[in-house]
Amino acid sequence: MKYLLLVSHGTMAPGVHSVIRMLLGERDDVLSFSMEDGVSADDFVAGLESVIAPIGKDDSVVVLGDIIGGSPLTNTLNLLTSKGLLQRTIALGGMSLPMAISALMAIDDGLDDSALVASVVSEAREGARQVELALDDDDEEDL
Repeated sequence: MKYLLLVSHGTMAPGVHSVIRMLLGERDDVLSFSMEDGVSADDFVAGLESVIAPIGKDDSVVVLGDIIGGSPLTNTLNLLTSKGLLQRTIALGGMSLPMAISALMAIDDGLDDSALVASVVSEAREGARQVELALDDDDEEDL
């Protein structure tokens, strides 16, 4: 199985996971864990270890972290390395809901790793842009 693992500071990862449940339903292949304020790296790793327990030695993982180089993503990759899973892991930073949905669609479609990465990164780039507002007095109700 290919898992999507969401990790973050604060409550971002569980929040994105909650929206995925709302939009796509409960999925066994989505896991999430966060490093909340005041939690040590050791406590984060201990909690994460139980979250990733379903991931077997033949499974693969797509990790979405909130910040590249941040403690949640770094500690997650270290834990996956210790479990012998790093060679079957794709790690991406800058997590957003559109990226997570794109990753799940790529997983569902059976895309290979390079196509999955291209899809998710493209979604991240396209998802961040200014919304153009055309406002004049007569059109205010159209928003």
